[in-house]
Amino acid sequence: MVSNDQRRRQLAREKFERQQQRRAAARRKSRRRNAVIASALAVVLAAGAAAFATGALSGSDDGKQSVADSTPSSSPSKAPDPCEKPGAGSVKKMSFKKEPALTVDKSASYAMKLQTTCGDITLALDAAKAPRTVNSFNFLAGKGYFDHTKCHRLTTAGIYVLQCGDPTAQGSGTPGYKLPDENLKDPKLKGAVYPAGTVAMANAGPGTGGSQFFLVYQDSKLPPNYTPFGTVKSGQDVLKKIADAGEATGQGDGTPNATVVIDKATVTK
Repeated sequence: MVSNDQRRRQLAREKFERQQQRRAAARRKSRRRNAVIASALAVVLAAGAAAFATGALSGSDDGKQSVADSTPSSSPSKAPDPCEKPGAGSVKKMSFKKEPALTVDKSASYAMKLQTTCGDITLALDAAKAPRTVNSFNFLAGKGYFDHTKCHRLTTAGIYVLQCGDPTAQGSGTPGYKLPDENLKDPKLKGAVYPAGTVAMANAGPGTGGSQFFLVYQDSKLPPNYTPFGTVKSGQDVLKKIADAGEATGQGDGTPNATVVIDKATVTK
């Protein structure tokens, strides 16, 4: 016959076992839930990484024009602004119904001078290989389209470019017309690398070039989807100064900490 004391011990043991079973079940449930969450998070991160990689120079859903492929850095990089205050004047709001007539001399040499708040940058434009792009820049610069505009984007990881040419400074500005892609088979782009010093068009997909362009300050691995139309002849030190100041998000892709404003842009033959 079982004594009362034995019965109490038995009931206590059974209660303990039930508690252990419930805790074990709860742990299994928690592990399954965490596994589901981790799996979903991995999908989200993978999708985000893919979007980030293609959103820097290729088009995004909101129609912004850009460059591509950066890897976020671990913490914000905030440095003092190394540039001067912008000159007097404001951005001219312009839009044109169609691409300007082709008037550039394909056999001639053209140069574009960017007088910026951070220093002068001179670009040699390749009219022979990208005539319609160079023709457009010659036309827009002559209209004062680039004057007082901000270089709105700096990438400092994965790819290394400064993006300019948008009067809105938001990545969505265009001159009102679209340019075809040119010179995408340039041998300089060997190995899907845009070498340091390259000047190329940003876009929102094939055949959507406008006024936005980027300056490569360090070799950058990019698919050959962005019209290369010139090279930086002088001012790499200016680009380095801008890059060294970092960008605002600390994620490797954002607004430059340096106040980069093109006070005046001129194209000469």
